Amino acid sequence: MTTSSSKAGSSKTAAGRQPGDLRAEELIERIIRVDHAGEFGAVRIYEGQYAVLKNSEEAETIQHMKEQEEVHREKFEQLLADRRVRPTVLTPFWNVAGFALGAGTALLGKEAAMACTEAVEEVIDEHYQHQLEQLGDDEAELKETIKKFRDEEIEHRDIAREKGAHEAPGYELLTTAVKTGSKLAIWLSSRV
Repeated sequence: MTTSSSKAGSSKTAAGRQPGDLRAEELIERIIRVDHAGEFGAVRIYEGQYAVLKNSEEAETIQHMKEQEEVHREKFEQLLADRRVRPTVLTPFWNVAGFALGAGTALLGKEAAMACTEAVEEVIDEHYQHQLEQLGDDEAELKETIKKFRDEEIEHRDIAREKGAHEAPGYELLTTAVKTGSKLAIWLSSRV
C-alpha cells in the first residue's frame, strides 16, 4: 500500500518520514478504504459462487464463508463511518466484477470455484499481514480486527484447498489470473 516499510503511528514523526511515505492518517484511510472494498468484493464472489452451486455439496461451505465475509464488510462499513473515510469510487464495479468472478469460476466447476477462493485468500493473507506490519501500537484495535479477519481468510484458503482447488482445470493459469486481478483491485481501491 505504501512505498515505505516503516511503521505508521504516533511513534513516526514528520522528521522521520521519507519522501513518498504516507502520513499516518492517510495510511489508515487507505487501509479502511481498501479493506472495505475487499470484503465487499469477497461477499459478491461468494454470492456468485452460491448462485451457481447452491444445490451442490459445496453450498453450505460457501454460505459459511460468505457469512464471515459479511461480518468483515459490516465492520469496515462501520469504520468508514466512524473514521469519516470515503469508500472507493469503484464499489459499483466491484459489485459486478465480484459476482461475475464467483459465478464464472463456479460455472467451470466446484474445483475452479475453490481455486478462485484459494487464490483470493492467499493474496488477502499477504495483504493483511503487510497492513499489520505497517500499523503502529496506537492502532491496537484496528490491528486486532485485521488479525482476526486474516485468520478467517486463511481458514477459507485452507477449506478451498481441502475441497479440491488444485484439481481445477487450468489451475495455475486460473489462480495466477485471479491473484493478479486481486492485487490490481487492492492497488486501485486503496487509491481511487
